[in-house]
Amino acid sequence: MYISERARKMEPSATLAVTAKAKSLKREGKPVISFGAGEPDFDSPPSAIRYAEEAMKKGQTHYTPGTGIPELREAVCAYYKEHFGLEYSPANVVVGAGAKPLLYEALGCVIDPGDEVLVFTPAWVSYVEQIRFFDGKAVLVDTSKTDFIPRYDDIKKAITPRTRAMIVNTPNNPTGAIYDEQCLRDLGKLAVEHNIVIIFDEIYERLVYCGEKHHQILNLVPEAKDLTIIINGVSKAFAMTGWRIGYALGPSSIMGYLGDLQGHITSNACSVAQWASVGALKEADQDVRTMHKAFSKRRDLIVELMKDMPYISFTEPKGAFYVWFNVDRILGKSWNGKVLSDDSELCKVFLESKYVALVPGSAFMAPGNVRISYSNSEEEIREGMRRFKEFLEELK
Repeated sequence: MYISERARKMEPSATLAVTAKAKSLKREGKPVISFGAGEPDFDSPPSAIRYAEEAMKKGQTHYTPGTGIPELREAVCAYYKEHFGLEYSPANVVVGAGAKPLLYEALGCVIDPGDEVLVFTPAWVSYVEQIRFFDGKAVLVDTSKTDFIPRYDDIKKAITPRTRAMIVNTPNNPTGAIYDEQCLRDLGKLAVEHNIVIIFDEIYERLVYCGEKHHQILNLVPEAKDLTIIINGVSKAFAMTGWRIGYALGPSSIMGYLGDLQGHITSNACSVAQWASVGALKEADQDVRTMHKAFSKRRDLIVELMKDMPYISFTEPKGAFYVWFNVDRILGKSWNGKVLSDDSELCKVFLESKYVALVPGSAFMAPGNVRISYSNSEEEIREGMRRFKEFLEELK
């Protein structure tokens, strides 16, 4: 069978691949601990479960409007008014089957073949692949030398007449960095000046620690509102990854096209999951705060444990639920005769030897690094880090 060039040049999701390998080993009875997927280990909020059950009992199990049920779009608008003071109408909201397809649809609506999209690296694994799928060009702007915060001069140098969009992800996956006010003002100013669409991915906006604050770019650069597509959802802060509900907010000039594109891909997101999300947005704020408190404790725990590790270096994360660390001093060493030639080989050998799953930094366009998620129990964090330290001490 002929396979298209588009499909052949696509790299599989590294996070999903690591998670699948970890689950496979676990089914074999291995004592696996996975720090791979960005998935909270908490149950979904009771209000989400209740709203879903009520929806099923009422027979709300059929097609919905392609852009989402009115009740959920209204709840999203109310959330953004309460948390950010931003005014949106339901017509400016598209509900999707997770944030990932909405990012895909947003890109599909703003780039043509050969158009460029700025991506600030290290970056989430799917951004570049989604851009490539539309035959666009990802222009990578490295932030590793600027504390993982994009800087004005670097951004400006990357802009060309073909630049159509920039993807801004804060709090950041994989680094845990939070973009400061000056960074976001610079991004907004450049977007307005050059007519560049901002795809503002703030899926981790409730997961901020150490007294830091997440900044909504439109609070800082309101004149960029007609150029900004906000991407968010219930997966991370509400522990609802499996429900697959995300939402996008943006100007009417683009959202109609985004909704039309989604209509040809998924029709609509799951009806029952949409009602669960209504329950979460309306009634689960206390659950979010409780989970945030636990994440904050886990963050402090894993940071302290990693400070005691040989060979590695890292910047303490302030958001999301990841630690991003450099492994250059490990590469070239060997474990039990197996040479750790790069970050991918390091993660492979560690998983197969100590049954702990990490994600290689090369998947995030930053080889020589590794991402670890601390969305696990404190018990798993302690045991996983004990095994990691043991592994590092056994290197030759």
